[in-house]
Amino acid sequence: MNLMTNRAAPPPTPIHKTLQHRTISASVAGELRRRIVDGEFQAGFQLRQEALAVEFGVSRIPVREALMQLEAEGLVKIHPHRGAIVSALSPEEVEELFELRALLEPRLLKASAPHLRETDYRRLEDILKEYSSELHAMQVSRWGELNREFHMVLYQHAGQPRSLAIVANLLQECDRHTRLQLALTDGRARAEAEHDELLRLCAAEDTAAACKLLKTHIEGAGKSLLKYIHEHQKGG
Repeated sequence: MNLMTNRAAPPPTPIHKTLQHRTISASVAGELRRRIVDGEFQAGFQLRQEALAVEFGVSRIPVREALMQLEAEGLVKIHPHRGAIVSALSPEEVEELFELRALLEPRLLKASAPHLRETDYRRLEDILKEYSSELHAMQVSRWGELNREFHMVLYQHAGQPRSLAIVANLLQECDRHTRLQLALTDGRARAEAEHDELLRLCAAEDTAAACKLLKTHIEGAGKSLLKYIHEHQKGG
C-alpha cells in the first residue's frame, strides 16, 4: 500500500495564500474596471462587496483589495458607511489630466522622435492596425490600452525617465476618459486620422509638425469630452 496516496496535501504557506489573493483580486479588479469604463456601472452605482463576492465565487478579501485598487485609480470612491461608489466624471479632473498631457507629451516626442528606429515604426504600424480594427469593431475595452501603448512607444527614446513615468501614469488615468471620449463623442475617425498623420510626420522627420499635431490631438480629445460632460450634466 502506498501511504503517499492517502496523505493529505500540505496546507499552502502564507506566501502562497498572498499570491493567490493577489491573482484573484487582480482578476476581479480587471472585470470591474472593464464594466466601469464601458459604462455598465455608471457614476453613483454602489459596488457591494458581498454581492460581488457571490457573483465571482470568491471571498470578500480579494474583492476588497480589488476595490482599493480601483479607488487608487480614481474609478471608485470608498465611503465609510456606503461602501464603494463608482466615481463621477469630474470636468475639473478631465481638464487637468489633458492639460498635463498636452504639456508633457510633445516635450517627450520632441526628444524621442529623432531616435525612433525601423523596428519601432513597425511596432507602431502594428498597433495602429489593431487599433483601427478594434475601433471599427466597437471593441471598447481595447481602445484605451492600444492608445496608451501607441503613445508610450513614440516617447520611449526621450531619455527622460521621470517625465515618461508621469506620462505613463497620466495615460493610465486617462484610460477611462479615452474610451468614453471615443465612444460618446464620435471621435473615432478623428483619432484614427490623427494617429496616422502623427506617425507619418515622425517617419518624415518633421518633428516640429508632429509635436504641434500631438498637442492639438490631446487638447481636442479633452475638449470634446468636456463638452459631452457639460451637456450631459446639464441635460440630466
